[in-house]
Amino acid sequence: MTSVFGADGKNIPCTVIEAGPCVVTQLKTVEKDGYEAVQVGFMQKSEKHTNKAEAGHFKAAGVNPMRYLAEFAGYDQEVKLGDEINVSIFSEGMYVDVVGTSKGKGFQGVVKRHGFGGVGQSTHGQDDRLRAPGSVGACAYPSRIFPGTRMAGHMGQDRVTVQNLVVLKVIPEYNLIMVKGSIPGAKNSIVTINK
Repeated sequence: MTSVFGADGKNIPCTVIEAGPCVVTQLKTVEKDGYEAVQVGFMQKSEKHTNKAEAGHFKAAGVNPMRYLAEFAGYDQEVKLGDEINVSIFSEGMYVDVVGTSKGKGFQGVVKRHGFGGVGQSTHGQDDRLRAPGSVGACAYPSRIFPGTRMAGHMGQDRVTVQNLVVLKVIPEYNLIMVKGSIPGAKNSIVTINK
């Protein structure tokens, strides 16, 4: 993340995303595939690291092998195989949704995972263990813990969508866009941007 100054002089936190260039690798149709979508590829890779199935797929489209593929349903522009899609489809002030994989945190306790009270509030009634979850079960009936009880466990590494981020700036010569706020994932991770 970084920040820019707005026209009113306020400091706006933002994220810089390299959006393309992407290449159209397949056009899905209702007759052949059962639905309509545009498949695009991002970041070229060498022939050496491409298996035969992928090589045939890219050869049919007439493009170089790509490292990442994504599909977009309801694409509003007319495109052909091999067309390049870049940041020119975005404009300043428009709203976008960014989809990515959040940072993995591993196995975490209830204080970090669910925001339990912790040291000052002694979580849920614990007086001798300051970050413990407290009581989670009932008595003889129902003799079990209900599904969905907030407990320690795996945190992060989830598919996350952040909606309605404003595009602050488009830099076409470097295929960069700046969106207001944060996006899911670590630095240099792959995300999908939906208009």
